[in-house]
This record gives sequence, structure tokens and C-alpha cells, in this order.
Amino acid sequence: MHILAVRIQVKPESIEAFKALTMDNASNSIHEEGVLRFDLFQLAEDSASFMLFEVYKTPEDHLKHRETAHYQRWRDGVTDMMAAPRQAERYVNVYPGDETWKK
Repeated sequence: MHILAVRIQVKPESIEAFKALTMDNASNSIHEEGVLRFDLFQLAEDSASFMLFEVYKTPEDHLKHRETAHYQRWRDGVTDMMAAPRQAERYVNVYPGDETWKK
């Protein structure tokens, strides 16, 4: 599996627009063949801080995701909304086992 946690700091005046664009991306992404999860979280203590939690079957599925119209619409739409460049961290699955993830 290919797991990403993407931390994003948004300009305070862009929070609602960022959420709308990101929910559009997420709601389309979960229908992609190789996407197992695509979650959006907002930090409780800082409403301008977000995290995307993305789980793909393979690294290639992540690359395919980046070619979709909804991802490109999101990427182009949120660029000026970010207070700093987004930061992605890659993870490996520990528990539960890969075989328990369904699509």
C-alpha cells in the first residue's frame, strides 16, 4: 500500500473555499479504482490547519490520481490559498494487515 499524510496550512480568509475544493477532490477520489481512503481533517485547535489522509493500493495508483481532472482542479485552485507549501509524509501499513483493506 501507498499511504500519505499531507499537512496543509491555509490562509485564514481561504478556509471555506479550501474546504469546498478539497471536498470536491476527495469525493471524486474515493471512486478511483486504486484509492482505498481519501480523508480530510481540520485541526481542532487551528481551523486553518488541515490534513489529507490518502491510502492507495500502489504508488502507481497515486500517480494515476494526480492525472485526474478533479486533482488538477484542486491543485490549481488551492495553490494561492496555502499559507505555506503542503508537506507530505509517506507511511507503511502496520495494522490491520493490507488484506483487510477493501475496495
